[in-house]
Amino acid sequence: MAGPMIDEVEEIVANAGYEVVKVEGDTLQIRDIESGISVSCVLEQDILYNTVSCQVVDSGSVTPALMVRMLDAQNGISTSAFQLYDLENGKTAITLNNFAKLQSLGEDDRDDILSCISFLVGDVCEARDLLG
Repeated sequence: MAGPMIDEVEEIVANAGYEVVKVEGDTLQIRDIESGISVSCVLEQDILYNTVSCQVVDSGSVTPALMVRMLDAQNGISTSAFQLYDLENGKTAITLNNFAKLQSLGEDDRDDILSCISFLVGDVCEARDLLG
């Protein structure tokens, strides 16, 4: 049995009212119409990884105090995880990420995909306040 296909995921998110901005390989770039937040969705085998860039900052501004705020269990971000990516010119991208394990792309998977994206969009709003 073949695994999930990105075009099936695209159909699910488009039918739920998200704007599909770009499809390239196993990657979707979608946009939440209400908030304008863009989410990158990458399908690797049966895992759909979802990522939103919160901010790009000077690398020196990623202090231990900031990381404590990002990792604090009481920070209001309960369904996503922060990641830091080194960029060129002394910059760091701060992202929020989550994922869904897909099976048959039935109703359960549909709910998982849309919940992950919805939670991620909500968490990004909290994260932007947290990162201030």
